[in-house]
This record gives sequence, C-alpha cells and structure tokens, in this order.
Amino acid sequence: RLAVLLAGVALAGACGLGSAPPPPRTSGPAAPSTLPPTTGPGTTAATTPVTTPVTPTTTPTTPSATTTPPPPPVTTPPPPPTGLPGRLLGTDWTQIPTGRPVVALTFDCGASDAGAASILATLAANHVPATFFLTGQFAQRYPVTARRMAAGYRVGNHSMTHPHLTALTDAQVRAQVLDAATAIRAVTGADPAPWFRFPYGDRTAHTIAVVNALGYVPVRWTVDTLGWQGTSGGRSAASVLARVLASAGPGEIVLMHVGANPDDGTTLDADALPAVITRLRARGYGFVTLDALLTG
Repeated sequence: RLAVLLAGVALAGACGLGSAPPPPRTSGPAAPSTLPPTTGPGTTAATTPVTTPVTPTTTPTTPSATTTPPPPPVTTPPPPPTGLPGRLLGTDWTQIPTGRPVVALTFDCGASDAGAASILATLAANHVPATFFLTGQFAQRYPVTARRMAAGYRVGNHSMTHPHLTALTDAQVRAQVLDAATAIRAVTGADPAPWFRFPYGDRTAHTIAVVNALGYVPVRWTVDTLGWQGTSGGRSAASVLARVLASAGPGEIVLMHVGANPDDGTTLDADALPAVITRLRARGYGFVTLDALLTG
C-alpha cells in the first residue's frame, strides 16, 4: 500500500496538479504594456517624441533677387502754356498760315544798332508795323534804341547772349530765354512773350519743346535777305530787295538785321527797306506783326 501511494504522488507532480495557483489580481492600475501604442490599423508609432521641426509654409516677406521691379511711373507732357493755342506748339514757324496778301517784316537785334535809326524812321514814315527780336544784351547795351522799338512795335525774345542753344543743357536754354525776358522787360517795360527766335536759326525738336514749355512760340523766316553779309560778302541793297520779292507770298516772314556788317560797316537791310516796302505794296501786300500767327 505504501508503494501504491508513492506512485500516485509522483504522477500528480508530473501533470502540474501540485503547482502553486496564480497570484490574485489587484484592484490597482494595470501594469504598463510593453507594446508600443498604435496610431492606426496595422501601424506602429515611435516610442520617442518626434523632434524634426516643422517647416513653415508662410511665403517670406522679403523680395527675392528675381522679383520683378515695378514699372516706372507714366509721365504725361505738360499742358500747353496758358494763352498759347495748341496748334502753334512744336513748330519753328516759317510762314504765317494765311491766304491774305500780308507780309511780316522782322528785325534781329543782337549786334550793333547801327541801322536802327534808319529802320525806325522808314517804318514810321510808311506806317508799317514790324517785329523786333532783341537779345537781353542788346537791350542792356542800347537801352534808348530798345525802348524806341518797344514803344511803337512788337518785340520778341532772341535769347540773352545769342549762343547756339542746341549746344546747351535744358537748364541753360531756359536761363537764356528767361534772362533775356527779364532784361527786355527791365529796359523797355514790354513783355517779349510769346515770340522767340533761335540764334542762328539753330534748333531741334527738343529745344523747340523746351521753349514752348516756357510760354514761347519760335518763329523762323520765309526768306533771309542776307543783308548782314555786307558788301564784303557780295551783297547789296538791290540783292536784298530781289530776295524779298522772289519769296513774296501770303504770310511771308522776312528776316532783316539792324546791325552793321562788322567788316565793312554796311547796313544793307536798312538801305533796302524803303524799296522793299514800296515794291511789296505795289504788288498788293500789306504788313502785319507776328501777332497775326495767333489768328492766322
């Protein structure tokens, strides 16, 4: 019987019936799992926090090197000066646009006044209007003559010192025009605006625009008598007359000079003026100042 009992005990130990029972569950929290938490079906999240910085998606406010610059501001030309018809701008006038048989006698005053007394006497005796283009220096150098011209006739601006304006800066061109106007007004009391004549007839579209912006209309000529060349230049009073008559037509603008030729002292324009007036009148022409450009 003892042997049978010992055999039964050995068989029970081999089958685990004699092992200790599992420990009882406690009421406290469960022990943490050793499995990483999931973030979705079939995926595993990292057990350490993500440290990679998030790149901002905001567009930088500083311009890049390839930023297109803004377009330049649009500039518009200045409006026509007050009182000047727009049709007169942009042109150096060579003729009065008219069908009437009228001629404008104009005299440049930039050198001496040697022929001025004779010219003024002829104009007065024949009751002929005319336009005198004075430089500022002429007005200052011959104030009595300048005042006589302005007292009975139209005066215009011929620059301050008679330079080639195309060789100057815009600022210098403006100074030539404005200084002359100041000098002429100071001496004569007359305003030379709006008529301007370029020294030597030397002008460009740009210098015309600069002069227009100052309130002036440039006036050239239909015919230059060339009397200023004098007898030493092969001219005569007869050649002056012939050139004027050959170019006669409605609105003709005649260029003459009041000064003497510096080499021979002749004043051919003054000498020819009486015959010029007589012959033009015989052809049916009357005389006007350049103010006729304002009305045509």
